[in-house]
Amino acid sequence: MCSPLPRLFAGVWFLLALAGFMARGAEQRIMLGNEVLAAGGFKELAGKRVGLITNPSGVNNRLTSTIDVLRAAAGVKLVALFGPEHGIYGDVPAGDKIESRTDPRTGLPVHSLYGATRKPTPAMLKGLNAVVYDLQDTGSRSYTFVSTMGLAMEACAEAGVEFIVLDRPNPLGGLRVEGPMLVEKFRSFVSQWDVPYVYGLTCGELARMINDRGWIKKRCKLTVVPMRGWKRSMVWSDTNLPWVPASPHVPHGESPLFQVATGMLGEIGGVSIGIGYTLPFQTVAAPNVSPQALAARLNAYGLPGVHFRPLTYKPYYAAFKDEVIGGVQLHFTDPARAPLTAINYYALEAFKAVSGRDVFAEAPKANKKFDMFDKVNGTDATRLALQSGKSAAAIVAAWRAGEDKFRKEREKYLLY
Repeated sequence: MCSPLPRLFAGVWFLLALAGFMARGAEQRIMLGNEVLAAGGFKELAGKRVGLITNPSGVNNRLTSTIDVLRAAAGVKLVALFGPEHGIYGDVPAGDKIESRTDPRTGLPVHSLYGATRKPTPAMLKGLNAVVYDLQDTGSRSYTFVSTMGLAMEACAEAGVEFIVLDRPNPLGGLRVEGPMLVEKFRSFVSQWDVPYVYGLTCGELARMINDRGWIKKRCKLTVVPMRGWKRSMVWSDTNLPWVPASPHVPHGESPLFQVATGMLGEIGGVSIGIGYTLPFQTVAAPNVSPQALAARLNAYGLPGVHFRPLTYKPYYAAFKDEVIGGVQLHFTDPARAPLTAINYYALEAFKAVSGRDVFAEAPKANKKFDMFDKVNGTDATRLALQSGKSAAAIVAAWRAGEDKFRKEREKYLLY
């Protein structure tokens, strides 16, 4: 008859291992900046009249809006809301101007930062002691929330108002640095700061860099409420956090990956990147293109962490409305390794080779200008290189010096 001791020891070992696993899971739970603020009793806001820059993405782990959290917090006086592009409820299409108004749900004034002004005016800040920022950005320089953040910091500095960032994860992770640096001539609201296209910083870290490096006219009194448990190696899928659409075409936690991979391509025209269909930023397609040929060409590059699958679809609005088009759908098999920004240019190269079409040559005939493409790139060097026939590999290699320099410059601002 077998002794019960081995089974007893096995059972004890299993329970200890399970307890250890659960403890590690508890330790690894990410607390967002808004949750750290709440856990600390809102001491950073005690006795202050507060304005809040946010939208639906400003939520905690329980999907409670920071608007409601601050309204209910003892000792906090939330007196104004500020809306970025797409508005405080995220329901305004990209690029559409928004008017200031009174929010019917809360009765609070909503000051638009994507309408008559993109920087808070002295009148908007009058009577405030602090402005709180809680927005989920995508980790891309062209996403306008971080432009709003820096301009609000500048306005707060001029008005003597504290600026408080409730930190959130960079959904692309904190290690990835990719793409061209900004050339001064092309500074705009979609390329506001001297960072690569993908900069690998949280919004709190970027705020520290903006404030310290003289990128705004005057330093503000800046407070960053950091997260707990986030690691630089984490892309969004590693965080176990719920994703709320940051804007209409960024509906899922993986969407920022796709936005970076095809967003520049979408500024030229001549191809569909899935906007107007159910796959925003997830496709490269056009009429009379062989899906199989384009997929084979793109997969032959051997780009790590991404696979291109043939597909055919009919957009229901935007480019090629009601036309059957062919191309590829992007699938990220290893998001942390995929060279996101580079995909735009490899896709252009492959599209030209397979279709025989040059979208840069076609654009002027369709009255399409290159100004937005250049602004998003932060330079015209990329376009000129493409037009001259330089390979995607050569263009990507040309970014390396700027990327390496920026990695060193950002080190002193890292929080994690």
